[in-house]
Amino acid sequence: MFNVRLNETRKSKGVTAQQMADLLHINIRSYRAYESADRSPNIDILVKIADILDVSTDYLLCRDDFLKSHAASADE
Repeated sequence: MFNVRLNETRKSKGVTAQQMADLLHINIRSYRAYESADRSPNIDILVKIADILDVSTDYLLCRDDFLKSHAASADE
């Protein structure tokens, strides 16, 4: 699911895959592997991706709903 969230977020921010690769200092092939779920980024790259796209790593990892549900149950 990370790959889908990454692709959708990147496009919604108006950033091309090539721009992402350039900003991450990796080649386009490596970046495309993240969006096609052939590879997962290491933690340093994941944090850079989140910073570039101005979202949390939890959001990219699809943990935002999980965290909300735990926060809601803690409030009860």
